[in-house]
Amino acid sequence: MSDQISFDDFLKVDVRVGQVIKAEEFPEARKPAYKMQIDFGPEIGIKKTSAQITKHYTPETLVGKLVMAVVNFPPRQIGPVMSEVLTLGVPDEDGEVVLLSPTKDVPIGGRLY
Repeated sequence: MSDQISFDDFLKVDVRVGQVIKAEEFPEARKPAYKMQIDFGPEIGIKKTSAQITKHYTPETLVGKLVMAVVNFPPRQIGPVMSEVLTLGVPDEDGEVVLLSPTKDVPIGGRLY
């Protein structure tokens, strides 16, 4: 079992729903990845990130998709991209990332509770 955290610790992680508005190839990445811009609504705005999700998605299928992301990590330089959020996913049986998405349409910017 992993280390336990308190509920207050969990509340420090700000996970929001965003909508991918732009996705493109990221040829400079060491492993196949896409660069994305995700809209989190007026409170947070549009944020940039990259993700190694090329096995299950194309740039065309990502645009318009609702995704979950941690929005309160400090920005991190990934090659030439300054990643501003951490898009969340889980590995499939082959270890390839499948994005976490709401199963219904929800307003962008909504916070995970």
